[in-house]
Amino acid sequence: MSLRAQKTAKKKEEILKSAVTIIAEKGYHATTMEDIAAKLLMTKGSVYYYFKDKQDLLYQSYKMLLERSIENMKAIKMEVPATEEKLRRIMAAHIDYLITERFGFEAGMKPEQFFEGEQLDTILELRSLYAEGLDEIILEGIDSGYFDNVDIKIARNIILGAMNWVIQWYKSEGEKDQKEIADSISEYLMRILKKPEN
Repeated sequence: MSLRAQKTAKKKEEILKSAVTIIAEKGYHATTMEDIAAKLLMTKGSVYYYFKDKQDLLYQSYKMLLERSIENMKAIKMEVPATEEKLRRIMAAHIDYLITERFGFEAGMKPEQFFEGEQLDTILELRSLYAEGLDEIILEGIDSGYFDNVDIKIARNIILGAMNWVIQWYKSEGEKDQKEIADSISEYLMRILKKPEN
């Protein structure tokens, strides 16, 4: 990637992060491109240089978060050989990233409310890819005898639901910090899969 492309990508990410924060505060329909531009000390025209409209901005934001989640999962799969530790690390990373980027993820919890056509298809495909990645690790654990012979789809949906719900209740001023919360929840969720003797 050229230096110019890197600068453009960095600027786009800066706009996206600022935009989702405003949308979370004001609501999607109440937020304008002028609000987003003002927050960044940019002109509205400058924001339009990077994004077609508010809808495109929200779409690009959620797409970026999903793509990074998939990249994070792939990196951990490459680094960690043991199935159980691999899944624990992926879950902890998922929760940590959710909390860090909570505003962006909140907007994408029900994608059919904001997206349609090709945008919705792309978002659903990325979510499916992430789910398939989890399924592969659960199956790997079952085959190795470390995980119980669970219904993979049900177990994965329980795990994803529990992890994604964190952004609804986690408070930074609580007793545990972000990492401790991520590690604790991951440990609890591992018990859904582990055989009793493990």
